[in-house]
Amino acid sequence: MFDGIGFLELLLIGVLGLVVLGPERLPVAVRSITGWIRAMKKMANSVKDELEQELKIEQLHTDLKKAESQGLKNLAPELQDSIDQLKQAAQSVNRPYQVEDVPAATETPAKDTPTAKTSTTENAKSDKPNG
Repeated sequence: MFDGIGFLELLLIGVLGLVVLGPERLPVAVRSITGWIRAMKKMANSVKDELEQELKIEQLHTDLKKAESQGLKNLAPELQDSIDQLKQAAQSVNRPYQVEDVPAATETPAKDTPTAKTSTTENAKSDKPNG
């Protein structure tokens, strides 16, 4: 019953659009409709991705609860994989916040460099009108 739109249906829609909108407005209408379709597909894909991520997180939580109830010993391989994934996720989240020992800079920047003095005096000279 609903097999999709075939070539003849697309041709009929195109002819009707040409008759109703005219040759000047039809390309603009087609572009705006395709833009709407792209936006709806993008939004649907983003919702789908978020739902998949939430389901994965929920599955990891249930696996972690099962592992805790078993005392984190003699776990099934899928539970151990879930725990390993959680550990990797926790490490990747903590990594940017870890403080590393950064050696202090040995050189201090000079306050007045000759090039800076020269450039400011040249700028001051060039600002004065020649009169």
